[in-house]
Parts: sequence; structure tokens; C-alpha cells
Amino acid sequence: MASKGKSRERVEPSFGGSDEDESEIRIDAGDRIGARGGKRTKAPASRAEASPRDPRGRRKEKQRSSGGGLTGFISRMVYWCIVLGIWGAIGVAGIVFYYGARMPSASSWSIPERPPNIKIVSVEGTVIANRGATGGEALALEDMSPFIPQAVIAIEDRRFYSHYGIDPLGLARAIATNLVSGRMVQGGSTLTQQLAKNMFLSPERTLERKVQEVLLSFWLEHKFTKDQILAMYLNRVYFGSNAYGVEAASRRYFNKSARDVNLGEAALLAGLLKAPSRLSPARDPAAAEARAQLVLGAMREEGFITDDEVKTAMTQSPTQAKRYWSDAGQYVADMVVDEVKSLVGEVKEDLVVETTIDMTLEKKAEAAISETIDAEGKKLNVSQAALVSIDGTGAIRALVGGKDYAESQFNRAVKAKRQPGSAFKPFVYAAAMEMGLRPDSVRNDAPIRIGNWTPENYDEKYRGPVTLAGALAESLNTIAAQLVMEVGPDHVIKLAHRLGIESELQSNASIALGTSEVSLLELTAAYAPFMNGGYKATPHIVRRISTPDGKVVYENDYADPPRVLSEGVVSVMNRMMKGVIDNGTGRKARIKGWEAAGKTGTTQSFRDALFVGYTSNLTTGVWFGNDDGTSMKKVTGGGLPAQAWHDFMTTAHTGLTPAPLNGGTYVEPTIEQEPQTTIGTIISDVFSGGGEERYPAQPQQQPAGDVGLAAPLPPGEMAPFPPEDIPQGPPDGAILEGPVPPGEVGGPVPAGRRRTTLLDIIMGQ
Repeated sequence: MASKGKSRERVEPSFGGSDEDESEIRIDAGDRIGARGGKRTKAPASRAEASPRDPRGRRKEKQRSSGGGLTGFISRMVYWCIVLGIWGAIGVAGIVFYYGARMPSASSWSIPERPPNIKIVSVEGTVIANRGATGGEALALEDMSPFIPQAVIAIEDRRFYSHYGIDPLGLARAIATNLVSGRMVQGGSTLTQQLAKNMFLSPERTLERKVQEVLLSFWLEHKFTKDQILAMYLNRVYFGSNAYGVEAASRRYFNKSARDVNLGEAALLAGLLKAPSRLSPARDPAAAEARAQLVLGAMREEGFITDDEVKTAMTQSPTQAKRYWSDAGQYVADMVVDEVKSLVGEVKEDLVVETTIDMTLEKKAEAAISETIDAEGKKLNVSQAALVSIDGTGAIRALVGGKDYAESQFNRAVKAKRQPGSAFKPFVYAAAMEMGLRPDSVRNDAPIRIGNWTPENYDEKYRGPVTLAGALAESLNTIAAQLVMEVGPDHVIKLAHRLGIESELQSNASIALGTSEVSLLELTAAYAPFMNGGYKATPHIVRRISTPDGKVVYENDYADPPRVLSEGVVSVMNRMMKGVIDNGTGRKARIKGWEAAGKTGTTQSFRDALFVGYTSNLTTGVWFGNDDGTSMKKVTGGGLPAQAWHDFMTTAHTGLTPAPLNGGTYVEPTIEQEPQTTIGTIISDVFSGGGEERYPAQPQQQPAGDVGLAAPLPPGEMAPFPPEDIPQGPPDGAILEGPVPPGEVGGPVPAGRRRTTLLDIIMGQ
């Protein structure tokens, strides 16, 4: 009940929070029904303490809240970071476990074999080239220039020797640098990670590949030492221009071994790793040099080099690298690779191939070719040339397959087959010498007709009776045609094959003028028996093949070649071909102080010009022409080829003691004289059908000979024939058409004797 004197007005509870209502009754938890113990809690002593609406109390709460809020925020951040870190670690572990489970067992991991390399060296041990997928051999770390690993570590992985495959600090630094610069300027991968990626993984950018890269990096660090990892990296990383490894790159850009590169060159190589193609000195020398300057600065910061060394390196001239391999030794390297595969089969390990090439002669040969074309090529419409030089055993001492390997890698000395022209005539004359003719035998240089073929001399003039020696010196086509008819085309072919010609030769009369195509290498090798005393000179370029540890895989043996020419034939042929240089068409090939012999050759319309000659030391063949077969401007074998031959052979023989040609001391055996043939017996032979012989039809092919031959003959008038099919007399009722061929033309002459003609008797032979 309400007390007397009190107001009966009901007081409603208020939740408004009025500051003026100080008589507000507040009920605490103890006043509520059902409170534990049924006891009321003691009312607060002060209204100010009881009421949160008190402005002073509220300000104190706010102060406590603001201080506690900052601390709470930090606490909450730490808490959630820990929570997220734990969950992140669990997630990363799960990802690593998932992708790691998809990899093969670590016990089966092994370093992939580096692709085999073929190191090709000259007789003096100079490296000519490296061939293989890498382009260079592998070097031990201690064999490289010390600047190379220092430069690579400075610019690619400064903490290489202190991390365990991945570098968190380096990664953080790279991220910060890239954020500040606003672009990707620095990578976070270690050298170990890069090696793992290059050896085991694809270049695709995926989470799986990155996880596998990290796992493989840990495995590499556990399995190998730091130096081993660095050596593997430097021998496998790509440096641009198809060069893998520092050795290949050093030879590609500086033409020297990685053992010998200087500080500036090492900095340039290290700079290539960021963008091998874009920064290649063969493509952009300025960009490569600018990057090298950054590498030098990094090396100085790491303490690898001093300020003075940096200044010295920066003052060096920028590297001028050619866009492609260009030296003539590359033709040799290509040829060697083909030969190695035929000798040992598939290459499955690193090989060292010792060749027969003399690099001094190789450089002189290249200079002789390029200088001649540079000086006369444009004026005379000559764009290509080739040169081969071999010794008496057939060992190739120098080979140039074209003017510039960078422009064309086709080897014209080995793979191109062209008509040799009159350079083939020595085989015709040698066959005639084997059949009993002599250098002083006389034949008549006059118009000649064989079937419908009428060969002419280059100058379209005729000299009448000439000796065979004089006819060879002047390269008379009519005499060569007569001789091939006397001895038979097949006999000439057999002799040419015996001496070293391997190409198929057409059995016809025009073979006398070199109409069958051969390579310069086989033609040159076939001349070598004249130089070495009559022995087969099989051309070869590989001396020995071995592994890097010295195990011999192959070694050639040409110590006991067969004899292919008699001493007498060698002697007379050397005398006759010496006359070609001394008094004939090859005068420009004379070498001061040395006896030299050889033969010129020019094909129809000046398409090809050759000179093949020899001293007692070397046999060398030279060809000039155009790849498309277009005509040169009256270039003959006695012109540019003879001049280039002279230039090369002169420098090749510098410092050597002159020696005479083989056969100079040969004494001809006494030949028993046959009964003298008289005019009566010759006339009797003619009427009895035993002396006169018909001339078989000339094959369809237009002969090349020396330039100036007759126009092409109508088809159907020529056909090849073997010597046994040469008729021994005119058929019944047949009439010999056209002028009677001069000299002695007809069937084969028996070996050891020669037939006497009316002209011989008149000339006193």
C-alpha cells in the first residue's frame, strides 16, 4: 500500500537517459524475482557511480575505452595474424604435399645428362668449333675465368653461398624493388631454383611448377655442394645465339675459351642471363654493354672487384660480335660432324675429334678466297668460290666451302658437283701415257669431226702439228678429243676412278673436255697421285676420335696406300703439267722458288673456272663461279682461280725449303724397237681394212671443255659407247663423211706400244 501523504500518481519507468532525472530508480540483478538467495545487493553509494548517464562518468569510460581500443586493435591484429599464419601454413603444407605427391620418389631423382658435345680441334690443338645441342663443352668451375662466377653471383644471386635453395630475404628485396620501381626489374629466384627449372621443368608459369621448383631446389642443395651447383648452372644456362653454357657463349661472342675471358667480357656474359636474345651483343651491342656496366657495379658492391678494375673494364671497347658463326672453319666443322656420325654412329657422349686441318693454312685459304672476290667479284660477276688443299696422304689441310659461312652454309667444296672442264684432261693424257704415248708424241691440231661433234679450241685457232706436252700446256681441245678416241673413254674412266674420282662418269668422247660432273674435293684428291709418286690419296679429315678422358674411339690408318700410277707415268705427267704453269694457261699460278704443276679448267659460257695444281708439299684445287650457274665475265681457270691458288700456296710454303716434283730422277727403260713401218705397209693396211677406223657418234651432251666450243648438236646424233664397241673399220658401203680427223684417232692402243701413223713418219717420229 501506498503511504499516507504520498502522491498516488503512478511513476512510469523511463529509458530516456535524461540528465535531469536524478530520482530515477534503478533495479539491479539482485532485486529481480528469482535472484539467487533472494537477497538484494547493496545500492551504490553514489548516484554518480550508479548512473552511466553521468557526463563525468561517461567521459572517464570513453577515456578507458580509447586506451583499451588501440591495444585491443593491436591485440586483435596479432591474434588474427597468428591464426591466418597457422591456416596459411596448413594450406601451403597441403599444397606442397599434394603437388609433391604427384612427383616421382626423390630416391629416383637424378641429374639429366647434358646433351653430348663434339669438340673439333686442329692438328695443333686449336679448337675449330663445337657441335651439339649446347654448342660448347662443359668446364669445371676452376677452369673458367674467375670473373665469370663472380659476375653471375653478383647480378643473379648475391646470397648464393648462404641460403638453402630459396632465399626469403632475396625474395623480399626483389618484391620491394619491383614495387618501388613499378615494374619487374629484379627476380627472386635463386641460381639453384633456376638450375632446377632448366634441368627438370617446363618454362610454364604455374603454381605446380613453382612448388616443384622449390622442392627440387632443396634436393639439389642437399645432394650437391654449392660449387657443383654453380658449375652445373654455368654449363647449362642459355646465353643466346644457340649457345648453352659459358664455353659456347665465350666462343660465340668473343671467339675465345671461357678460360680466357676478361672482366668486361665476363660482365657481358652475366648480363645476358636476364634476356639472352634481347641483350645479345650480336643483336644490340649497346644494350649488352649497358647491362654489363650494371653487372660491374654489382660486382664492386659485393667486393669482388675494386674501383680501379671497374674503370679499366669500362674503358675497354664494346664487344662487336658477329650475328652468326662466320669463319671458314665452320664448313670444316659441319663436314666433321657428318663424318663422325658415319664412323661411330649416334653420338651419346662428349667426344673430342682431332682433325687433319692446319688452322694457319685454313685462315690463309679463307683470306685468299675472300680477298679475291672482294677485289674482283663485282666487276667480273663472281659471287662464290671454294678451295681444298690436301697432302700426299689425302689428309685435308685446308677447306673453304664458300665466300662467307654466315651467308650460306652450303659446302661447295664437298657437296657441289660441277663440270671440271679442261681440268679433267690430265686423266686423258695419263691414260694415253699408260697406252704407250710420250710427251713428245705429235698430233695434228686441226679441225676435227667426230660424228656430228666438232670440238674447237678456246681461241678458235689451230696450230698444226704439236707435241702432246705442248697440247696439254695450251689446253688444246682437238688433241684431247683425239686422245680419248685413241685410248677409249672407258679406259680414261677407269684411270680416273683409280686415282680418286668417285662420281659417275659418262662414257663418251666429250669426257675429254670434262663434261661429267665431279666435286672439287674428289678432283683435287685425284691429282694427288701425281704429286706423291703414284699412290692413292684417299681424302680424309678425321685423324682420331676420343672421349674427354682420353679413351680412343676411332683412329684412321692411311699408312699403306695402294699404287695407282707407275713411276714412269708420274714422271712424264709432272713434266707436262709443269709446262702448264711455266709456259701454258696457268702462268698466274707460278710460285717463286718452287716447282709446281697443274691444270686450268673453264666450262662453257664461263659458268665455272677451276685451277688444280700441286707442289711436292700440297695439292690444292680452287673453283670460282655462281650458285645459280650464271656466267661470269670471261673468267677462265687461268684467271681468278690460278691467282687465288698462287696467293694461298705462296703463303702456305713460306719458310719451307723448296723441293722438286716427284719423278725428276726417273730414268725411262729402254724399249725394244719394232720393225719400222713404211708408207707401203700403211697403204696396204688401209686397203686391207686393218688400219683405218671409223669414229663413233658423239653423245648428245654438249661438251664443256675450255670455252669456245661449237653450238649444241641436234638430238639423236650421239650415244655413249664402250671401247670394245669401237668399230675397227668402216662397214661395207660406208663413206667417211667430213674432213679426215688429224693425227691418230680410233681404237685403243695396246699397252706398251704405240701405233705409227703417216704423220709420224713425215715428222720423223
